[in-house]
Amino acid sequence: MIVVTGATGNVGRELVRTLVDAGERVTAVSRRPGPLPAGVRHVPADLADPASLRPALDGATALFLLVAGEEPREILRLARAAGVRRVVLLSSQGVGTRPEVYRHAAGFEEAVRDCGLDWTVLRSGGLNSNAFAWAESIRTDRTAAAPFGDVGLPSVDPADVAAVAAVTLREDGHTGRTYELTGPAPVTPRERAEAIGAALGTPVRFVEQTRDEARAQLLAFMPEPVVEGTLAVLGRPLPAERTPGPDVERVLGRAPRPFADWAARTAPAFRR
Repeated sequence: MIVVTGATGNVGRELVRTLVDAGERVTAVSRRPGPLPAGVRHVPADLADPASLRPALDGATALFLLVAGEEPREILRLARAAGVRRVVLLSSQGVGTRPEVYRHAAGFEEAVRDCGLDWTVLRSGGLNSNAFAWAESIRTDRTAAAPFGDVGLPSVDPADVAAVAAVTLREDGHTGRTYELTGPAPVTPRERAEAIGAALGTPVRFVEQTRDEARAQLLAFMPEPVVEGTLAVLGRPLPAERTPGPDVERVLGRAPRPFADWAARTAPAFRR
């Protein structure tokens, strides 16, 4: 049985479906229930409270873990005590490129490497689903606002991250590996807005924010160091952050899907 934390999120939801389609028994963990495939057990739990995971871990052999909460070593101790043999951590590309900013995720990676279980770390680049932040403005007045409109990054489809996670949870040969997951090509915010417009069949107007405008918006839900790191990635990406990586194709045997595919699949979220 495989336990998926963050099971109602953009990656977790896709991962649960992928595992069920592959015939796996799945326990979905999230703070609140959400739509799940038939036969999936849901356990309400919070990674900020490791003890709340005990019912979910009972009988599990593998764990998909998010970077959330402050006690990864306690989570992993409980997993090992419950009989879990394999853990796959969803981390961030920033641990490798900007470790001074992504210390929280780096601490989770260190805990996973020290836990005594078979482990794999998935360092995801920015997710295509971050464009859901535009959903309301696109629905209401067909506009999308972002800073650094012509700076491209190879953001990745959450379904591709989930597909890689499913392989590493189910198959041998990935223990001790760290995979960096990106999309197939850099795409600018302006191009993302155009792709969503094409999927909707109507133009989406792109509005370029100033750095200060974007900073004020991000501070509403991110700590200041993370905001500064995020703006640095978006506006002045390092070569490793703007270059597509090979690991999605290496694991899945196919190229990662382009942003336009994600936009076509999720177009209903942007319709009036």
